[in-house]
Amino acid sequence: MHSLGGGVSWITLNRPEAMNAVTWDQRERIIALLAEASADPAVRAVVLTATGRGFCAGADLRGTRAPTRERVAGDVARTIRLGAQRLIAAVLDCEKPVIAAVNGTAAGIGAHLAFACDLVLAADTAKFIEVFVRRGLVPDGGGAYLLPRLVGPQRAKELMFFGDALTAADAERLGLVNRTVPGGELESLAEEWAGRLAAGPTRALALTKQLLNASLDGDRATAFAAEAAAQEINMTTRDADEGVASFVERRSPEYRGC
Repeated sequence: MHSLGGGVSWITLNRPEAMNAVTWDQRERIIALLAEASADPAVRAVVLTATGRGFCAGADLRGTRAPTRERVAGDVARTIRLGAQRLIAAVLDCEKPVIAAVNGTAAGIGAHLAFACDLVLAADTAKFIEVFVRRGLVPDGGGAYLLPRLVGPQRAKELMFFGDALTAADAERLGLVNRTVPGGELESLAEEWAGRLAAGPTRALALTKQLLNASLDGDRATAFAAEAAAQEINMTTRDADEGVASFVERRSPEYRGC
């Protein structure tokens, strides 16, 4: 499901009978919606959530399209690049801040989908499971990229080597979740945070997201150069002018997202 209101794009996984395991069609729809959010000036924040007891149980292997020929070397890597990795990249590359409102179990690619978001809110009953090792698989969907950056390599190895379920409280303690709340309060908190983001300086937030996401991949000189370039670009926006003017005039800023 998808809805737009108050500058917030709500993307809701809605296959509760399958714990919202993602099908091929759903994956493509999510990727398209995130791309649309980047390009649409009416969208200033995104919330990714789900219905039922689960946030996302991973990829729906039963819904995978049947191969048209016998599998050959390179097919699996290509499938990963064009599938799970595209989905995670779409979240990381979205030009608007993305909030995950994790209502239930997030397993496999479902956990990585949450961890790729800029802010993660979770119901206190939610769980995060690096389920790959239980199936004899290597983590995909960017997990080995995301987790060490969020919790460090030792914690990432613990989660991925054992595949134990991580409670929302423990996920918050490790820094994987920003806030844990009772399930009945999750939607209202997501609305509050998304509303604050939607009222903010949208282009400045986009540039800040890019800087933060790139900060662990380069050296100081590269990071400093990117920071200066981002500020140069941002200073051409109306919102930057408004931010400075409101400070000088001692009033609250009214950002327009441009």
